[in-house]
Amino acid sequence: MNYFKAEAGIQLRSFCAVDKAAIEKWPKFEELDYALRQDGWIDEFSDQSDVRLFAVEQSSELIAFTILALTAPTEAEFRIALRGAKAGQGLGRIITDKTLAIGFNEIGLERIHLIVRKNNPRAVGLYRKIKFVSCGECCKTVNNKPAACLMMSILKNDFLES
Repeated sequence: MNYFKAEAGIQLRSFCAVDKAAIEKWPKFEELDYALRQDGWIDEFSDQSDVRLFAVEQSSELIAFTILALTAPTEAEFRIALRGAKAGQGLGRIITDKTLAIGFNEIGLERIHLIVRKNNPRAVGLYRKIKFVSCGECCKTVNNKPAACLMMSILKNDFLES
């Protein structure tokens, strides 16, 4: 397996079927259940050839997964799902940085974008610290409820400068 090392003992590697089974056993985390449920992000993206799914481990424990889904030849959408018990430990920054570095440096992307719920100020703040900029707003349905969201993006040069 191809591993990418990061701070705090974080490693990213290619996602595999065993990871999905492990994630299904994670305790419920209301804020991410839509991403983890049956027909959630893993099912949505796992069979697409233009998607890179990464399993994220810390000390051999699966703690998160990330997605880079191509939306144009040099652009991708970023998604992250962190195990609920790991939230608030600063791991989101490390994992996001590492995933973006792979996208820009190894895949050759020029722009990465995401959608984040407005009622998630920690995530919005994290993305702004990384140099994502707001590029619009939208409304998504999350767990059968409308959710106001921000659309954000970062360019390769802005990421490399930060």
